[in-house]
Amino acid sequence: MDKLKFVVALLLVVAGVAGFYLLAEQALVLRVLIVLAGLAGGALVAWFTEPGRRFAEFAREAVLEAKKVVWPTRKETLQATAVVFAFVLAMAIMLWITDKSLEWVLYDLVLGWKKS
Repeated sequence: MDKLKFVVALLLVVAGVAGFYLLAEQALVLRVLIVLAGLAGGALVAWFTEPGRRFAEFAREAVLEAKKVVWPTRKETLQATAVVFAFVLAMAIMLWITDKSLEWVLYDLVLGWKKS
């Protein structure tokens, strides 16, 4: 029975999208409302299936878990950002030094292509 409900839900969504294109001469507001009605109808039919009920329960639990999140304070956020910037700066300097060292070794010592 759930598969039949899902098929009906999918057909409602498809009908809403098809209505948007079939009623091209109508006002845009009406066409958008038809799409929204198809989506709402499809969601409503899918809601009454077992997977739909499981999804609703999952969504409720996800909201409850999101409310339990402890967000960092402004000071903690600024400190973490400063650490990231310092690390990026240190890595940039280290990579620049490595690049210039390899350039000097390869071009000046090995190949003898000294810059003028």
